[in-house]
Amino acid sequence: MNGNVEVVVIGGGYGGVTAANSLARRDGVSVTVVNPRPEFVERIRLHQRVTGSDDATEGFGRVMGGNVRLVVDTATRIDAAERQVWLAGGGTVSYDYLVYAVGSGAADPGVPGAAEFAYWVSDFEGAERLRSALAAVPATAPLTVVGAGPTGLETAAELAEAGRKVTLVCGDVLGPSLHARVRRPVARRLAKLGVTVLEGPRTRVTEVTQDAVRLGDGRELPSAVTIWTAGFRVPDLAARSGLRTDAAGRLVTDATLTCVDDERIVAAGDAGVMPDHPFRMSCQAAVQLGPAAAATILRRIAGKTPSPVRMFFAGQCLSLGRDEGVTQFSYPNDTVNALHIGGRPGAGVKEIACKFTLNKLVSGARKASSRASHGNSTDRPDSPRPEHRTTPSNTRPAA
Repeated sequence: MNGNVEVVVIGGGYGGVTAANSLARRDGVSVTVVNPRPEFVERIRLHQRVTGSDDATEGFGRVMGGNVRLVVDTATRIDAAERQVWLAGGGTVSYDYLVYAVGSGAADPGVPGAAEFAYWVSDFEGAERLRSALAAVPATAPLTVVGAGPTGLETAAELAEAGRKVTLVCGDVLGPSLHARVRRPVARRLAKLGVTVLEGPRTRVTEVTQDAVRLGDGRELPSAVTIWTAGFRVPDLAARSGLRTDAAGRLVTDATLTCVDDERIVAAGDAGVMPDHPFRMSCQAAVQLGPAAAATILRRIAGKTPSPVRMFFAGQCLSLGRDEGVTQFSYPNDTVNALHIGGRPGAGVKEIACKFTLNKLVSGARKASSRASHGNSTDRPDSPRPEHRTTPSNTRPAA
């Protein structure tokens, strides 16, 4: 491929930003990120935004290279034949290669009343809505957190430590992704914070109302605010664009993260799936998949065969309030083991992990900006310049 290569990244989360920074370090590659928000959201801190202990946002100018163009808009369709992305604002962005990194959000639980009355904490807008709802009820009002995965555990503990009355409805077992031995210190911490934990299959929620939650065993729990944390969904952009997806709507790729329908589309993060190499939807996966997606594109640009992705997992870090936490270690294939760090050291490890992740983005941004500043003598902004939409165009960059 001769001349400048245009790469569009849809999504400015962990996978999208790491992919953009990796690509922007290479001469002859121009990168555009399309994202609906003008700020980067630290999703792993959204439960803290709910209680006000962190704002969970960073400026893109800090985490993304200054040579990356930022378009603040929402992608509505991918035209793979014409290599264009259609935007909600009315414009289009053309590409030679596309990184599909649209992330994930709260799943539709399919439970009566949940979509209408429940709140979530899986994205910025959901966390803001929940924060407003909490501010509107008394501090003594009963709260219900549905789902005992990492998001549910962290949210329940954060609210309880802030003095809220919290019931955690597991629907089955507490901390299903944790080793059985690691669930014990988590249960002790929740008990210390005053969280009521309901376990067992008969504790599945069957209905959510404006002020209550009904369970499979017939109980009705008073709930001024119900927070749904069970399950994730991905946007239907790939399916609407005629690209192959799995039952959950994730873009189907091969082992190099390449879309099985189009080798110019590569996935990064929660919204893609390698059927033969499944991975847990997580920040830990996204920060590996972003650079891997970039590597696949760069090898194709160079006329080389992309290499299969190799994933490595170290464990799961959970904050259980600001004072304590649990770090669950795992084997490289993401199978958990009994090793863990709890208490204050566990909270410290979680905070280190959060800061390390952010610092990796900042470092990637500096490297990308450094390449651009040394690669040519033209004036450039020091940070991404947001554009709310592009000018409508039917042209495609020359390949």
